Amino acid sequence: MGSENSSNKCVIIIDYLLPIGLIANTAAVLSLTLGKKIDGIIGADVYDSSNHKHTGITNIPIPILKGTKEGIRDMRMRIVKEEFFNLLVVDFSNAAQMTKNYEDYTEKLAQFSTEELQYLGIALYGEKKSINKLTGNIPLLK
Repeated sequence: MGSENSSNKCVIIIDYLLPIGLIANTAAVLSLTLGKKIDGIIGADVYDSSNHKHTGITNIPIPILKGTKEGIRDMRMRIVKEEFFNLLVVDFSNAAQMTKNYEDYTEKLAQFSTEELQYLGIALYGEKKSINKLTGNIPLLK
C-alpha cells in the first residue's frame, strides 16, 4: 500500500476517556504499524542549514480524532461488514494492552471474538471518500 496517492487519507481515532499515557501509547502503537504497512509514508532524511541530519518523518497528515470505546467498536464492526474491505485497518484493543510481548498478545487475542474486544484506538488508511464516510463527523482529539 503506497502513500503517494493524494486520493488516500489516514486517520487515527482514540478513546478520549483513556488516561493520557494510554492515549499516547495507543497513538504510538498504531503509528508504528502504519509506518510499517504503508509504503512511502515516511519521507527521506533531511538536513538543516548546519548540515545536521533529521530522520524522515511522515509525509502525510495523520489527524488524531476523538473517539469513544463504543464508537470505535461500532466502526470496527462496520468496517468488517460493509464496503470498506479495501482500507488498511489497524486496531489496538484491551487484548494488546493486557500483554507484555507479541507472543502473549497473539495468545490473548485468540481468546476473544471480535465483538468481545474493547478497542482503545483504530487507525484507518485508504480511499479518502471511504475514510470521510466513516469519520466525517468525529472531532479532533484536543
